[in-house]
Amino acid sequence: MENKTNLSKGLTSNNCSEDMLVKSLVIFIAIGVVSGFAYGVYLMDVKNTNQLVFVEGPSISLVTEKFDFKKGEEIKIQIVNSGTTPLTFTDTSYGLRITGLSGILMYTPVSAQVVSHLDPGDEVELLWDQIKNDGNVALDGLYKISAKGMDDQGIPVEKSTTVTIWK
Repeated sequence: MENKTNLSKGLTSNNCSEDMLVKSLVIFIAIGVVSGFAYGVYLMDVKNTNQLVFVEGPSISLVTEKFDFKKGEEIKIQIVNSGTTPLTFTDTSYGLRITGLSGILMYTPVSAQVVSHLDPGDEVELLWDQIKNDGNVALDGLYKISAKGMDDQGIPVEKSTTVTIWK
């Protein structure tokens, strides 16, 4: 009888620790899911609000309607003078360059070599149909969009953003 009592006590103790383990596991998974969701929402908000920021002095901003594009979808790119001084560009493409993250040039618009200007608050919209300069379609992946101009004192002003092309 003594053995049975000790055996049943051991099983009860073992069941209790398994029960606590299950409850702890559920709690930790729930906390992980909730914190992952909250962090994702935070990153989306931060990522979306940093595209266009107006500042004192020379500044340029690149604005895309979203960050993730389907393959073949046209990408609208707005180049905005988000500073308080006029900006000058060496051509009518406003210094737009699209590269892979490795820095290899994928696309620059065909443009006239005419000096272009953007006054404070002005913007220009350019489109990229995901066709590279060599005529091939851009593959899925991350791309860096950048624009470069000069302020009224000849100091370079540059800004970049990244977009993702998905299948």
